Amino acid sequence: MPKKYQSTALNKNITNALIILETWADNPWRRYSLLLIIFFGAFVFGSSVGMINAVLELMDLIGAFFTVLLLEFMVRLRQAWNRKNSSSILLQIIDSARIGLLYGLFMEGFKLL
Repeated sequence: MPKKYQSTALNKNITNALIILETWADNPWRRYSLLLIIFFGAFVFGSSVGMINAVLELMDLIGAFFTVLLLEFMVRLRQAWNRKNSSSILLQIIDSARIGLLYGLFMEGFKLL
């Protein structure tokens, strides 16, 4: 039996914000521009994580652990939300952020070769 969330003010505000985002992103130009901004933001974050770990040389294992943890969390979150609603802007945002983060990490890895 699926869990029913309590109807708290925070839950209502998050639901309303997602509905507003969905209606705002009905326009394809807005949707693609939002996804591109999130992709490039995640790319910058991924490349900066790689650069910081390469410069400090102290937190390679910890940085890799948290990066893998973040990516796995995003994959699990997407799988859980994919069962509920398949055409959500939130799923596309998670996918765009995940791809941008991985692309940034790969680009930093190839710079070191």
